[in-house]
Amino acid sequence: MQLSCLQENLNRGLSVVQRAVATRTTLPITQNVLIATDNSRLKLAATNLDIAISTWIGAQVEEEGTITIPARMLSEFVNSLPPERIDINSDEQAAGLDIKCARFQAHINGQDADDFPAIPSVTEGVIGRVTPDVLRDAINRVAFAAATEDSRPVLTGIKVEISGDTFTFAAADGFRLAVYEGKLAEPIADAESLEFIIPARALLEVNRLIGGQSDPVEFTVTQQKSQAMFKMDSVELVSQLIQGTFPNYKQLVPENYETRVVANQGAFLQATRTASIFARDGSGIVRINVTPDEDDESVGKILVSSRAEELGDNVGEVDAHVEGDEAKIAFNSKYLTDVLDVLGDGEVAMETTTPSSPGVIRPAADSEAYKYTHVVMPMFVQW
Repeated sequence: MQLSCLQENLNRGLSVVQRAVATRTTLPITQNVLIATDNSRLKLAATNLDIAISTWIGAQVEEEGTITIPARMLSEFVNSLPPERIDINSDEQAAGLDIKCARFQAHINGQDADDFPAIPSVTEGVIGRVTPDVLRDAINRVAFAAATEDSRPVLTGIKVEISGDTFTFAAADGFRLAVYEGKLAEPIADAESLEFIIPARALLEVNRLIGGQSDPVEFTVTQQKSQAMFKMDSVELVSQLIQGTFPNYKQLVPENYETRVVANQGAFLQATRTASIFARDGSGIVRINVTPDEDDESVGKILVSSRAEELGDNVGEVDAHVEGDEAKIAFNSKYLTDVLDVLGDGEVAMETTTPSSPGVIRPAADSEAYKYTHVVMPMFVQW
């Protein structure tokens, strides 16, 4: 293999695939990056067997070839080079890579590409497209609610439901539930409906890779629902799908409420973050008291408080519009902060029934572009 490319292009390409490189593995070659010439371009690929990321960069190819090189060593070396042309040579018999750039040169030992796990290519299945802004918004508002522990693998994933031109993302970790309903760029043509569970980590990587892309992101799901591929500008990500039954999340969303309060997102978030300081030493508990005004029931306030037994206590007041009776409920401070943080500017609504029932938090105003619902389980406290 013999080629040349720009340092900034190679550095960017390596940073793209780096996140798919295995860190702890019984298959050491998955800690390498695959380097291959492909139609006068340079292909870089990495896989940890759960996800695989491939990207292509421009290159002047003199001789075709392919090899795998330790990803960390190559990435750190290329990153340290000046922004000039890099000349790359590989001798198949020596199983290594010679790199020259300006006044720097290195030889890095590698392994035969035949030993590298095959990078999946999803060429057949159900194909859909979604605009980058919509996909990014959906991932940001849902992925954080997925479980991070593997005790129940399905909860580490995001349930995806597609029907016509509508898609739904749902994630839950046993203590909270996030549901986002949005629109595809166009209806899926190959099936009336589609359901699968994709690892939340895979979608977070897709979110990172979207960057400033303006064209719709294309995704393909195999007929067996075993893999999904996302195509972005010069980047492809293939993820294994999670097999199993996702909980019926629709049953977890309360249909009615006794109290509904609408407040400014920024003010509510600030009060919650302030309360979180004391909540750190108080089991993470934030208490919410909703009180309507005695003269005008539609006007009221939210008291956000927390206390640490040996350190002190805190209370913050937020103006609000109240519908219904006075209410009390306690939440984990992190869960409340997380959802308020992703709701963005504007007004948010919180709906409650009893102190021991789940609370629902959502944007106060309906949107034609999307629908978002977040359910948080309460914490049981002494009032």
